Amino acid sequence: MPLTMNKEVFITCAVTGSGGTQDRSPHVPRSPKEIAESALKAAKAGAAVVHCHVRDPETGKPSRDLKLYRELTDRVRESDTDVVLNLTAGMGGDIVFGGVESPFPTLEGTDMVGASERVAHIAECLPEICTLDCGTMNFAEADYVMTNTPGMLTAMGRMMTELGVKPEIEAFDTGHLWYAKQLVADGVLAPDALVQLCMGVPWGAPDDLNTFMAMVNNVPDSWTFSAFGLGRNQMAYVAAAVLAGGNVRVGLEDNLWLDKGVLAENHQLVERAVSIIENMGAKVIGPAAVREKLKLTKQAPKG
Repeated sequence: MPLTMNKEVFITCAVTGSGGTQDRSPHVPRSPKEIAESALKAAKAGAAVVHCHVRDPETGKPSRDLKLYRELTDRVRESDTDVVLNLTAGMGGDIVFGGVESPFPTLEGTDMVGASERVAHIAECLPEICTLDCGTMNFAEADYVMTNTPGMLTAMGRMMTELGVKPEIEAFDTGHLWYAKQLVADGVLAPDALVQLCMGVPWGAPDDLNTFMAMVNNVPDSWTFSAFGLGRNQMAYVAAAVLAGGNVRVGLEDNLWLDKGVLAENHQLVERAVSIIENMGAKVIGPAAVREKLKLTKQAPKG
């Protein structure tokens, strides 16, 4: 398949994530105020979309607290900076097994809840986009499994669609794209789907270019895709994604470093992505253009 470079690119900034990075860099935001401020600085630097998790403000551990999500989204919406809100819906599907000889009972870190609870903050805050992790996967930790069954994904996808929130399919491997296409065929997701290709996350799709292009070639022409690579390959994947016809994601969820020995802030990573994109001869588009491109509905939260 010949490459068709994307000439109008939007940047997503993944602001904080849910990994255990809060003690590895002082720049990883914890409180809703810190996350909102970091997201808005990223938006001013050129990010049209901010992808947000929330954390316990004291410990920095990942959270699903509705009050934290509401405070975060209110702070972003009440600012003078326009940006497309993208909230995670990936939490609530975590299993940490007890070990190879005694998998049950499960261990601390297990967080398994129903579909309605997993999207409760989406219904409460009504972002324009929310994520849908489109498959079950082993992660780097020995006994941790990210669990997303077909039944769970169907239920969550329908809820998101009915709320008027656009799901961003998170595809960590080719099989996740296969099932996402089935969700579209079943009418759960709209035909003009949005997908994020997640490269280099152990143990999903490795971040080599052959695998990346296999992922790209499995994205239907009517879909919009974005991509990212972890760690040191984050900026390389900015260039690769644009060259392959897609959009880009950067941010502290995926990479803590600006240069060797230099810890990054979100807006610095966005600024570097802008430079790469523009030096390739492409244009970085803003939130209004993204809303038009993706047919997003900008909604006010309940109450």
